Amino acid sequence: MPLLPESFTTLVRRGAREPFVVQTVRATVAATLAYAVATRLSSEPAPLTAPLTALLVVQVTVYSTLKTSIRRVNSVVVGVLIAIGFSAVVGLSWWSLGMIILASLVIGRFVRVEEFVQEVAISAMLILGVTKLASQAWDRVLETMIGAAVGLLFNLLFAPPVWVDTAGESIEDLARRARHLLVDIAEELGRPIPVARAAERLHEARRLDHAIAEVDAALRQAEDSLRFNPRISEGLLSRLVLRTGLDTLEICVVVIRVLARSLTDLAKRRGPGERLFPPDVAVALEELLEHVGGAMVGFAVLITTQVSRNAEEAEERLTAELAAAWACRENVAQLLLRQVQEHPEAWQLHGSMLAEVDRILDELDLEHRSRRLMEELDRASVANRERFTRLAGLRRFVRGERSPGRRRAPAAAERPAARAGR
Repeated sequence: MPLLPESFTTLVRRGAREPFVVQTVRATVAATLAYAVATRLSSEPAPLTAPLTALLVVQVTVYSTLKTSIRRVNSVVVGVLIAIGFSAVVGLSWWSLGMIILASLVIGRFVRVEEFVQEVAISAMLILGVTKLASQAWDRVLETMIGAAVGLLFNLLFAPPVWVDTAGESIEDLARRARHLLVDIAEELGRPIPVARAAERLHEARRLDHAIAEVDAALRQAEDSLRFNPRISEGLLSRLVLRTGLDTLEICVVVIRVLARSLTDLAKRRGPGERLFPPDVAVALEELLEHVGGAMVGFAVLITTQVSRNAEEAEERLTAELAAAWACRENVAQLLLRQVQEHPEAWQLHGSMLAEVDRILDELDLEHRSRRLMEELDRASVANRERFTRLAGLRRFVRGERSPGRRRAPAAAERPAARAGR
């Protein structure tokens, strides 16, 4: 008996970290509750549409649950209406079945049910083949609405986890991979590097681009988990902090790829056994790239650190790394200038390397970061204002009221007419 609570606690702790475990438990419970409710409200002996809908509706986040519920109910209702329309004209035959599938798939694209386009055709086919059309059709709609409602209420009452920490770990892992690549590149600058070895580093930089897509998927899940979540009071700010931070790191990764390309071209210019840079320049560049990599990691830690944690420490670390990087950059610039004066044939590659380092440091700058974040906040505020204005206009239209601007216009037009009458 003592093993049961321990096993259950272990499962819960794992569920807090593993999306698969959380989603499995939530979907199972929601589908079971939906079936229990449907057996009491539906006349069908086995209302399996309700648990099926709940299974599809209960997603990882509240936002995706609401979005999926609307699309699912919409697809079933449209399919039922199509089946009722066809049944009034033709019966079930091979050609009528083909026609209803074609019509359902086409109409499903227009009503924007997204991934539930096939559900429109499935609902229409199932309803067209039954004998008691009216009762079967509306029972299917009722079961779908029950499943969607249960799934949505389940997520509202038992709010799903927020995946911000998971997205933060992905962002930090991306920054550490970028730093590791910069350190590996820096360690080889003072040694003879075959072109194949330099090209391998370029391929590693390109693989970081593919890693950005994975981080972006984790961040989109985190953004969805913040929308309409009762646990979160400042979801907009958290979303913008992570999104703008990932955009900055994506720019840095692109610049690293360009830097690796420049070093590959430089390796092609060197002869066999010839170093890329003299020892003093290589040491300075190694120190510079190490500080640039450290600044990227510090930036990632800063944007993923909550206020309750030690965000000031992360900011101080980033500031120190940036200051050290800029100091090293000035030293490298002087060394490269002397190198170019002695060997002017590679001045373009040397200059491009400095420009690429400058771009990364500018992107990671705290003032640049704050300015960009404020711009995104202003843009989001304007978008929210416009959305609320449209909703207010729609509410007045439904109530039959005129907008304030339209009420004032006749009053202004009547005053000249009144003066003319006098």
